[in-house]
Amino acid sequence: MKSAHNVAVLMYHHVTDQPGSLAVTARQFESQMRGLVENGWRTLQADEFFAFLAGEPVAPKSVLLTFDDGYLDNWVYAHPILEHHGLHAVLFAVTGLIGDGPIRPHAGQKNVALPVCPSHHEAKAIMFRPERDQVMLRWDEIRAMQQAGTFEIHSHTHTHTRWDRVSPSAAEKISSLNQDLLASRAALQQQLGASSRHLCWPQGYFDADYLAVARDNGFDCLYTTDARGQNKPGGNPGYVYRFAARNRAWGWLKQRLWLATHPTLAPLYNARKARSDARH
Repeated sequence: MKSAHNVAVLMYHHVTDQPGSLAVTARQFESQMRGLVENGWRTLQADEFFAFLAGEPVAPKSVLLTFDDGYLDNWVYAHPILEHHGLHAVLFAVTGLIGDGPIRPHAGQKNVALPVCPSHHEAKAIMFRPERDQVMLRWDEIRAMQQAGTFEIHSHTHTHTRWDRVSPSAAEKISSLNQDLLASRAALQQQLGASSRHLCWPQGYFDADYLAVARDNGFDCLYTTDARGQNKPGGNPGYVYRFAARNRAWGWLKQRLWLATHPTLAPLYNARKARSDARH
């Protein structure tokens, strides 16, 4: 079987009815997903991606779709589009922010009033307050997405706290992060019946202590916000490269996937980006 040279990992946060920071509109997301299907791309499951890094072959046109945090709009807008096209994504949920309650309507249903899904700026202001249910998913919605095969759920920690910023010492940072990851695993186990090896770092930050604590808690496939590299067989699963999806149609994504996975041009592009970032 001919296998992919490398696998691009896309990073989404919001799919909404309006554009904005870290948001792709439902119309543009539909265009991107339709383009993937019509051009023969396959969306991987997280464990398939991990096996690819360990040397297992995957189809040449393979991609991993990831969503961060666990916003309500992932259910309202992204889920029905993924379901319509038979595609699969990975959701990194902040488990301590996921609520309880009945399943709310989504855009794939007819004649229903859809929940209001605010901008990222507004959602970020609400998600850590008692009224977070207005912007975050509920466990029953997550279970429905799992059952439909549109999303699988993994950890984005339990609290989304940058412990390196709020801890007075390295020892307290390590202890707090350890408790955070333990709580996340426990929530996934209790609510969904399983936890996993996949963890996405809040804000993409990690250091040597973070890595050690993650591995002690059974996480060894770790996702960054670094786009300047390729995920290849034999690559480091503790440093997964992702690039952010933009609010653009399929034409943009097609070009970006081509560049991200090209065996020659991608390393040159990534090196240029690294030099540019270093200057700034």
